[in-house]
Amino acid sequence: MTKLALTGFIALLVTNSIVQANENRDLKHSFRDVVGSTTQALQKEVLIINKFKKMFHEGKVSGNIRSIYSLFDNKLSSDTYATAVGGGLKYELAAFNGFNAGVAFRTTYDIDSLSGKDEKKNEDLSGAKGYTTRLSEAYINYKYREFTVRFGRQTIDTPLADSDDIRMIPNSFEAYVVSYEMESFSLMAGHLDRWQGYDAGLDNVWVKMGKNGVNFVGFSYSDKVFDIGLWFYNISNASKEDILSGADENGNNSLYADLSGHFDLSKDIILHVAGQYLKQNELDESGVTANIYGAVTQVVVNSASFSLAYNFATREKEKQSFSGFGGGALYTNMDAMILDEITQDRRARAFVASFGYTIRDINFLYAYGDFLGDEDSFGVKEHIVAHNIGVEYTTKDELTLSAVYARHANKEDPASTFYTDNYLRILASYNF
Repeated sequence: MTKLALTGFIALLVTNSIVQANENRDLKHSFRDVVGSTTQALQKEVLIINKFKKMFHEGKVSGNIRSIYSLFDNKLSSDTYATAVGGGLKYELAAFNGFNAGVAFRTTYDIDSLSGKDEKKNEDLSGAKGYTTRLSEAYINYKYREFTVRFGRQTIDTPLADSDDIRMIPNSFEAYVVSYEMESFSLMAGHLDRWQGYDAGLDNVWVKMGKNGVNFVGFSYSDKVFDIGLWFYNISNASKEDILSGADENGNNSLYADLSGHFDLSKDIILHVAGQYLKQNELDESGVTANIYGAVTQVVVNSASFSLAYNFATREKEKQSFSGFGGGALYTNMDAMILDEITQDRRARAFVASFGYTIRDINFLYAYGDFLGDEDSFGVKEHIVAHNIGVEYTTKDELTLSAVYARHANKEDPASTFYTDNYLRILASYNF
């Protein structure tokens, strides 16, 4: 542990940080939100042309090249580590009569000489084989005024299904999505059938999202002060065949709502406040049922930000919550630790305090999390304390250098392997 702590400290000095703490309106609700916002590839504007043959000539190429070093300090076994290189390449046609299309590949390869072998192998970046290549996007898009339809493989970002782009391969979905946007109002609905990426398991290609997929609809409203979001998801359970092969049972109906406000207290001080609610009812005896409440407040003073986040889950006997397909929407989500981990058959709560600071192109973020679970039916409690430290250096949205160090302690059972590992992840990414 001493060696890892020293490595993390050096990384904080020489790499750079994670969030522009003084982004006036853009409140990042959780540490995981912040990490994901720094690694996503640039989205280039689609050109609108008046001749079919120009669709290809005026098409846009974009992508990124990235490399990540990931080190896990395993308390009761060998430390694991890996270094991977890869990235993504996307080509998107210009739009003719409202139609265009896009295709994107993503790949990752472990560098053998800089990665562990056998019991020291870290599969976090490239899976068990040490490499993977995906056709992650292949879609057709149609836009008419404020109305848009997209079907095929695509990335989406909603509260309970998102790209979670914090490692080498983000999540993407085989989906049909319809959206309508007009000034401050937007509406989105769709069907998700399969998904792939880090959260779906790098050794899986495309994973079925339940027997009948996921249907969702979402509404949002935003003005100069307030943001409102309301989402409903119908998540089908896995088929019997899927369950026998190890698939998770997540069938439930989920209602998610949030409300946030943004207030200029003075020229240099901005206050963000937000609240959220997640209601889940199980389907097909999946075991997913939850009532989760949350709140976060953040004060931004010039280049510094201070935030406090809280989530509370009621006890649902022999049931647990499900944060969705990706990083999840809870305000207390940290880089690895989330409230879902301790909601099984118990009342649970999480408190996260964070501090961010920006110096020119260098950003720093520290977050402290305290996750408490009351006794379950067997009298077992949980208490996990997590520390996340991040630094980032970004130049004009092209080059990003960042590091995240996470430290966990199981206060209820120090001898347990449940969230007692610590890790360091260093990233270099170039967008084009």
